[in-house]
Amino acid sequence: MISFSWLALSVTFGATSPKGRGLGKKMKFAWTAKGSHFGGAGFAKQRLRGRGRLRRTTMPHRYFTTEISNGTATLRGADAHHLSRVMRGKLGDTVILCDGNAVEYTATITGFGPETVEFSVEPGYPSAAEPSVEVTLFVGYPKQDKLEQVIRHGVELGCTHFVPFFSRYCVAAPKKEEQKNERYNRIAFEAAKQCGRGVLPDVALPLPNFGALCRSLEGYDLVLFCYELGGAPLRQLLADAKPADGQRLKIALITGAEGGFAAEEAEMAANAGVKTVGLGPRILRCETAPLAVLSAVMTLTGNLE
Repeated sequence: MISFSWLALSVTFGATSPKGRGLGKKMKFAWTAKGSHFGGAGFAKQRLRGRGRLRRTTMPHRYFTTEISNGTATLRGADAHHLSRVMRGKLGDTVILCDGNAVEYTATITGFGPETVEFSVEPGYPSAAEPSVEVTLFVGYPKQDKLEQVIRHGVELGCTHFVPFFSRYCVAAPKKEEQKNERYNRIAFEAAKQCGRGVLPDVALPLPNFGALCRSLEGYDLVLFCYELGGAPLRQLLADAKPADGQRLKIALITGAEGGFAAEEAEMAANAGVKTVGLGPRILRCETAPLAVLSAVMTLTGNLE
């Protein structure tokens, strides 16, 4: 680790003469870095001088926990370690706790255990980050890490449930899906924390074929099958849809894998009573289509305003 108080840097601009003398202007820059410490983490983790603690931001950190009751709460596991050891939280610090059901609490640290952090909490309030519609994204299983991208950005855009599925033209094949599913749900969890979601989005194990998908479409107010050959206007379908429970509209979006959908799969979707929509005249990549239709739905329902 190196510590220094100033650094002077001379730079010459312009051409040089045949004798090597500079003809341009000579400018000198001085950089004051008094008290700064240079290590592997750089300036982003600069510690307060003489206090040994990280600089605090004005925004409270957010954590998910289900252990909230009677004005108290407990945080366990990796998040408790992060708050107590990494962020170096102290008694009296304030954080935001979320119960995973779109209710948030302002919480004050009251104690630390070996693997826990204890809080007193104020009355809960609805999370402002949750959209007015509940969206499930059925995604044709893509190859490589494309599904991770869809999950991460889909959570940011407001998707609540992800259901991958295999279809006739999928390039990917089933392999260690339970192990992958654990990773996918971790990605959804971290994305939810990062973007301030009030619920914990989930990723289901993949459905084996398109027929299994069609049999799992009960309980939705609107099911949209995104087909490359086009369909009904998305705006009109959303305007006509009404929630069966009188609360949030439950929408299912179906997008394909790299090879798109087979004709018989499109026929199966029509027989299942879903609405076919197009996504414009351009061909979208399999990782782009779900995010495009999700963004359109959120925009048309007033959730990106």
